[in-house]
Amino acid sequence: MKTKPLFITGIGTGIGKTLISAIIVEKLKADYWKPVQSGDLDNSDSLKVRELVANTTSYFHPETYRLTQPYSPHKSAALDGIIIEEDKFVLPQTNSTLIIEGAGGLMVPLNDHFLMIDLIKKLNADVVLVSQNYLGSINHTLLSADVLKQRDIPVKGIIFNGDSEPASEDYIASYTRFPILGSIPTLPTINKQTVGEAARLINIS
Repeated sequence: MKTKPLFITGIGTGIGKTLISAIIVEKLKADYWKPVQSGDLDNSDSLKVRELVANTTSYFHPETYRLTQPYSPHKSAALDGIIIEEDKFVLPQTNSTLIIEGAGGLMVPLNDHFLMIDLIKKLNADVVLVSQNYLGSINHTLLSADVLKQRDIPVKGIIFNGDSEPASEDYIASYTRFPILGSIPTLPTINKQTVGEAARLINIS
């Protein structure tokens, strides 16, 4: 039976989805796909992950939409004079596990009626939810967990990125009942070596 794709999403923007994506790609020697890149095309998330992955097995699939402006995808698309069409999103063909990285959080709009969470549902992917400990992160994590449950989207588990806060992490685990796949400490530098070392800290298959 073919492995379902894993969709890496976060409790907000700037949580570390790209770093976690690179770590999981390296651990599983998986393929990578970023369906929507919004801005920073010369230093895209696909390029960042490619630079952080040491194995020679992973394949990096081209984005469906490459938007020039660094805003929410629906605004970036409008500024670029296009409309994001949900039917254009088709899973790349691969015999490997596919890691899909979202843009922003679950409720980020892609057009006037289609959200990032709708894309996850359309692609029939399991979710890896990236959380981070900061004031308010419990609220953001539990809200994300609840909306995933409401949409009947399967969740592989949660990965905490950054400095540990056991009281918060224990509460999140108890409330959500999602598996905790691991915790990645703040890395002193981010490169192929530290990404490879971090891959040993998570439990995912």
